[in-house]
Amino acid sequence: MLPVYPQTVEIHIGFRELLHPMFQKLPDGISEFTFANLYLFRDPHKYKIGKIDSKSELESFIITGCDRVSPYLSESFFMLPFSIPQKPLLDALFKEHITLKCVSEAQADIFMSIGGYEVFEDRNNFDYLYKRENLAELPGRHYHKKRNLIKAFVNNHNYEGRPLLEEYIPDALKILDKWRENRLINGDEEGDYTAAKEALEKSEELQLCGGIYYVEDEPVAYSLGEELARGKSFVIHFEKAVSGYKGLWQFVNQAFASIVTEHYETINREQDLGDEGLRHAKLSYHPTGFVKKYKIQKIDSNE
Repeated sequence: MLPVYPQTVEIHIGFRELLHPMFQKLPDGISEFTFANLYLFRDPHKYKIGKIDSKSELESFIITGCDRVSPYLSESFFMLPFSIPQKPLLDALFKEHITLKCVSEAQADIFMSIGGYEVFEDRNNFDYLYKRENLAELPGRHYHKKRNLIKAFVNNHNYEGRPLLEEYIPDALKILDKWRENRLINGDEEGDYTAAKEALEKSEELQLCGGIYYVEDEPVAYSLGEELARGKSFVIHFEKAVSGYKGLWQFVNQAFASIVTEHYETINREQDLGDEGLRHAKLSYHPTGFVKKYKIQKIDSNE
């Protein structure tokens, strides 16, 4: 059982049975609000969870965490995926934490209407949404360069795609290790390597699914994700590839969109985190919209 806030506990795999069905019912499609995402990034963000009200028939939860803003400074935050608590608890949360994050548009409207809070668009964390068929077919002149890169890959390599079943997880881990090695050689940090590794190792427990791609029987790329937004969208949590294959990233993007079932209206490719190169890459695929997210801070009454 989960404790009632201000008591909290760390997220562990045993909570999936309780939380996963609740997250699946959320309509907004915020990529952070899946059990797998919270579980896999529990350590970097120091996620903890507690119940709002022990007597509530429809249980709701508070998630707390920290973001590292510098090597020496972290800022605390909380998230309210399911509902906004009554004012006394809300005030207590804002005394303990600086920011309410991952606020949906509907929640942002509520905070603006009640006053006493500053509401900010969190553009760096907007999720990019694409029509599934656009990524699968790359129609029109806007995708001309993408099609040319894919053509170069297809014409120059003997390739094969397979569902990312348990038997192929070791090959996916090889891809991930090569991806990490390449980043370190180029002077970058290892990024989400730890979360991506655990996602592969526990993909069956977390019910993540994806595809893996080979060139001449060598594993070169994979995608891994899950459905959200009440089954209307599919979110790509992880997509990794080795270096040295022109057009590989573009090929994988299209190939996986082509095998995603048609009942998914959109593909969510998550946020750019304010990285200009990543933003340019995501915009180059012409998103049809965004899952907008907001941050809330309480206005100091003494100001």
